[in-house]
Amino acid sequence: MNLSQYLDAEGIILSSDIIIKLERFASLLHEWNQIHNLTGAKTIDAIYVNIVDSLYPLTFIKKPKTLLDVGTGAGFPGLVLGIALPDTTVVLAEPLKKRVSFLKYAAIDLGLSNVTVEAKRVETVEHEAFDMISSRAVTNTKLLLELTENISDSHTEYLFYKGSRVFDEIEDVQHQLRYDIVQKNQRNYLYIKNEE
Repeated sequence: MNLSQYLDAEGIILSSDIIIKLERFASLLHEWNQIHNLTGAKTIDAIYVNIVDSLYPLTFIKKPKTLLDVGTGAGFPGLVLGIALPDTTVVLAEPLKKRVSFLKYAAIDLGLSNVTVEAKRVETVEHEAFDMISSRAVTNTKLLLELTENISDSHTEYLFYKGSRVFDEIEDVQHQLRYDIVQKNQRNYLYIKNEE
């Protein structure tokens, strides 16, 4: 299947320009991954599956003006969201040097003027409060909320890409949050909404 078919199957609607950039990102990552081992997704198809996983929340979230992605790794979900949301200012926080090199290269190659890469751990990022903070497979929900306290406020929403442990994790924090858990394939998307 090509990427358009994957996206269509999930009801994700994007312009052809954005799809072309996503395909370019997939081929860049595939190329770099053979040398630098950035992700477990070893084939273009596997990368497409990760792209779709990254983008599926666009079917149910409010589009943010500013987005921070914690521990972007090889670009999922932050860089992929940066491609799909050209009007959103996206900051990618990633401490590992080889991943930072790839993210910076990809952002330049793809002409993503809305994307900045911060080569640091999220707790050292300095920025005004973000509209949305996303993360995939970094740490537990409670710790993510604590690590991002200085760059969030009552308007900040969170999008965490989780597995089955999300239900245990949310018990620690649910008393203070409005949230939805959207289940798709093997993924649980934890969408924590702002207090408005």
